[in-house]
Amino acid sequence: MDMKLISKDDEGTVRFLVKDTTPAFLNTYRRTIINKLPAMAIEEIEIIENSSAIYDEMLAHRLGLLVLKTDSQSYFEKENCKCKNAGCARCTLNLTIDVKGPCHVLGEHVQSKDPSVVPVHPKAVIAKLLEGQNIKLVATAILGTGKNHIKFSPGLMFYQKYPTLNTKNSKKADTIIQNCPICKPKGKILAHDLCKACLDQLENADLIQTNDKDYLVTIEPWGQLSAKEMVEGIAEVLDKQISELTKEIKKKIK
Repeated sequence: MDMKLISKDDEGTVRFLVKDTTPAFLNTYRRTIINKLPAMAIEEIEIIENSSAIYDEMLAHRLGLLVLKTDSQSYFEKENCKCKNAGCARCTLNLTIDVKGPCHVLGEHVQSKDPSVVPVHPKAVIAKLLEGQNIKLVATAILGTGKNHIKFSPGLMFYQKYPTLNTKNSKKADTIIQNCPICKPKGKILAHDLCKACLDQLENADLIQTNDKDYLVTIEPWGQLSAKEMVEGIAEVLDKQISELTKEIKKKIK
C-alpha cells in the first residue's frame, strides 16, 4: 500500500491517494473511525436551574451533541478504568454552565476542569436567555465510541475510485479541466479528482479511467481528534483487536 497526501484544508479535512489496496481494507478503516475511535462527549447532566424557554430534555440533547476537544491519552473508558465503572477523574470530567440573561449561551460558556477538553466551537449557540432567565448546571463528560452513540464518533472517512483523465489525445478534455471553476488545477492535469462541473462537459466517457486498486480517500474530522490522531487511532484499535483475536484462537486450539 502506498499513500500520497493530496490536500488539507483549514478545517482539518485531508485527502490522499491510496494505491495498491482494496475496498475491504478501506471499509475496515472507515468503520473503525465511526465505531471504534474513542472521543469525549457529555453523558450526564444535573440541571440546577433552567428558566429558559428550552425544555430540560432539549437542553440536555444539545449539550450531548456539543463537540469536545478530546485528549484520549489522559482518559479511560469507564468500563476499562480502575474504578470499575464507578466514575473517577481518570474516566470522567465535570463541566459547568452558570449564565444569566439576557444573552446567548455559547460553547465558550462551558467551563471545563481540564483545559485540554473544551468545546471545539466556542460560538456554538446552546440557548437564548431573556432578562431574568438563567441556566445553571453540571455536566459529566466521558470517553466513548460511536458504537454506543454517534456523539462519540470523531469524524467520517469516505473513498472513491481514483479517476484518471487521459488528456494526451484530447485537447478538449484538457481545456475543460484547466478552466474548471471548482477544481482550479495548476499546470497540465493527467490524474484528477473529477467534480460534476468537469463531468458535465465531458462527452466521451472513455476519457475517464479507474481501476480496482487506487482510491481517493477523504478523512473529515469533526474536531474531537485531528486527522493525524484518527489515523494513529485506527492503527492502535486494529492492533488491539488483532491481539484479542489471536488470544481467542490460541484458546480454542488448546
